[in-house]
Amino acid sequence: MLDELVVSNLGVLPHAQLEPGPGLVVVTGETGTGKTLLLGALRMLRGEAVRQDHVGGAGDEAKAEGRFLVDGQELTATRRIVGGRSRAYLDGLMASAEALAERVGPLIEVVAQHEQLSLSNAAAVRRLVDSMLEDPAPLVEYREAFRVRADLYEQRELLGGDRRAVEREVEMTRFQADEIAAAGFVEGDDEELASDAKRLRNAEAITEAIVEATNRLEQADETLELAYADVVRVGRLLDDSQLEQTAGEVLDGLRTLDADLRRAAEGIESDSGRLTDVESRVALLGELKRKYGSTLAEVLEYGHTAAERAAELTRLLADAELIDEKIAAAEQVLAGAADRLSAARRVAGESLSAATVGHLRELGFQDPLMRVNLEPADATQHGADAISLWFASDASLRPGPVGKVASGGELSRIVLATRLAAGVADAPIIAFDEIDAGIGGATALAMGRKLAALAEGKQILCVTHLPQVAAFAETHFVVTRDGSTASVHEVDGEERLEELSRMLAGLPDSERGRSHAAELLTLASGA
Repeated sequence: MLDELVVSNLGVLPHAQLEPGPGLVVVTGETGTGKTLLLGALRMLRGEAVRQDHVGGAGDEAKAEGRFLVDGQELTATRRIVGGRSRAYLDGLMASAEALAERVGPLIEVVAQHEQLSLSNAAAVRRLVDSMLEDPAPLVEYREAFRVRADLYEQRELLGGDRRAVEREVEMTRFQADEIAAAGFVEGDDEELASDAKRLRNAEAITEAIVEATNRLEQADETLELAYADVVRVGRLLDDSQLEQTAGEVLDGLRTLDADLRRAAEGIESDSGRLTDVESRVALLGELKRKYGSTLAEVLEYGHTAAERAAELTRLLADAELIDEKIAAAEQVLAGAADRLSAARRVAGESLSAATVGHLRELGFQDPLMRVNLEPADATQHGADAISLWFASDASLRPGPVGKVASGGELSRIVLATRLAAGVADAPIIAFDEIDAGIGGATALAMGRKLAALAEGKQILCVTHLPQVAAFAETHFVVTRDGSTASVHEVDGEERLEELSRMLAGLPDSERGRSHAAELLTLASGA
């Protein structure tokens, strides 16, 4: 249940706080006051897309906050629109809109007036029927069969379009893979080659520098021995052992350096043949980089990809002679899957039709007819059926497509009936946005009774213009507008009589209107 809803700077609503309570909750008000914004706040909390124009004139941010009671536990959700971006929170912690959709979405179903249009939309009717499938396996099976056939068609298109082009690509990718493989490079070779080349190119200069350095160190050794002896003597006179230690470390360090330089000289190669080999490898690597990538890693990856592509195309060429046979087999599999899906849809359509007719009778129809019509169609990823809803307000009339034969008032009731038949009532919170448009009189009373019955054990939020519906509510909110801002408040007692009188006659202070409103409330309370 929605325990509390708070909106801030949402459109014309600078602030509104509602505690709806259980049962049927209605929101009424003059046209253009902003009633639907409250259901817009619920859509925000469900994780649906938001728009910057939802932000009102009272600041740079719009916010919707909801507290829900779920199985005795409290869940809070918040959605903010700031600078054209959405920020979401669950139980006070930052979350994504997807997380809101996952946690809050299943709690709320929103049924809007514009869904009348979807009754004429083949894709929308198909989704409605598929939601009634007892087992989704036929739909899953069909989609897989369609994917397999589509892949085979793509392969035939690739081969049949220009086989020689495929053969040329095989030759090219195989050449590229072989060229890279023949070079024999492995990861890390580029760094090793660069180091070897630098050392070999400068071998003579390096050797000369080492010889000169070691000669100077040798000449300085005798002098350093004398200096060391002097430092030792000074340290003993001063009783400072640190001087002797430091002098010894300096002398040992220079002798170690001399030994290291001599060892380095022994490892310097001056083999011109070796330098030629290294330079050749560096040049080869440079040529491969020019063709296949800026680094050795990219070159090796290119070779791996080229080898896989060559193997894939080779397999395709090998299968070319069998592709037509494979497609024929896939067509048979798809046709069988399509037949099974159509059969499952007919069963689901019958269930949907029967349940819808039951709800329509409770909404004022005497003997309505509803039928899900399936006709063969070209196979698509969704099936091989053209699905439409056919309707007649009475069984004595010839049925036709809903969008063509149903009036506006009938469409409103059909939307409610089909959504109830498809399981919308399974949600703990259902929000209806003016789905009662185009109806009145006894039909409106039937709509009110239906919504009140539906609200038993759950919470129904309904934006309505019908006093016959509003009279059945357990909680009644009114939205009023003053210039560019609107406000929401709960009405009861005399205030509720005034609102129902306004809805009935347009005159909130009319005694006759108030009398009719009281009569309507009495009728609803005894229903």
